[in-house]
Amino acid sequence: MEGKTPWLKEISLFEEACKKTKIKTIVSHTSYLINLASPDDITWFMSCEALKHELIRTTQLSIKWLVLHPGAHMGTGEEKGMKRIARAINLVLDQADYTDTYLLLETTAGQGTTIGKSFEQLAYILNMVEDKKRLGICLDSCHIFAAGYDIRTMISYTKTLNDFDKIIGLEKLCVIHLNDSKTPLDSRVDRHEHIGEGYIGKNFFEYIMNNKRFNNIPKILETPKIKDGLDYDYINLKILKGLIK
Repeated sequence: MEGKTPWLKEISLFEEACKKTKIKTIVSHTSYLINLASPDDITWFMSCEALKHELIRTTQLSIKWLVLHPGAHMGTGEEKGMKRIARAINLVLDQADYTDTYLLLETTAGQGTTIGKSFEQLAYILNMVEDKKRLGICLDSCHIFAAGYDIRTMISYTKTLNDFDKIIGLEKLCVIHLNDSKTPLDSRVDRHEHIGEGYIGKNFFEYIMNNKRFNNIPKILETPKIKDGLDYDYINLKILKGLIK
């Protein structure tokens, strides 16, 4: 069976590391080379194969969520790109039907021809996927801000969440990437910044950290790691914890 692996030692070491570190929630991310929206048949097929094996590996490691950037249509148009993404996901989920990892489409900044810049685009793909129960969303704060969703005030933050709920459904939100943005609102440029040091500012992160609805949703930092020789993961985590009331 394709789902079995000869890499038992690596799996065992991973399980031991989880026990040692006491990390209970793990989220995997696919290779950035995967492009399910590619108009090139060879690239598309290779992307499907790569995604299938990512799903197999995450299942073997008992990882619940696998985050995927939907893809880039490379100039062929958003609708064609979204249809190719949905077709690819249907194919992969059918071929890897014994895996139990959830596939999460990540919101994107809309840079270049990337798909996923709007909740409508993600909903379009979700609606075309047959096995909807295995699909969810990973929301990236930097990406949605750069894509044009203003989340800096309580009013705009609430509107954005309401729009997400109306278009996709908050029950589909499984993981949140907490990143400030180096670029302004609607810049369509994906550049992460330390918490409170970018164009988003601290207010949004305070709203998220105190929203009880999101208490059980994993939140991940993808901010720059080292600044002035300091471990900024520790500093950013301390800032986020300090926002909790």
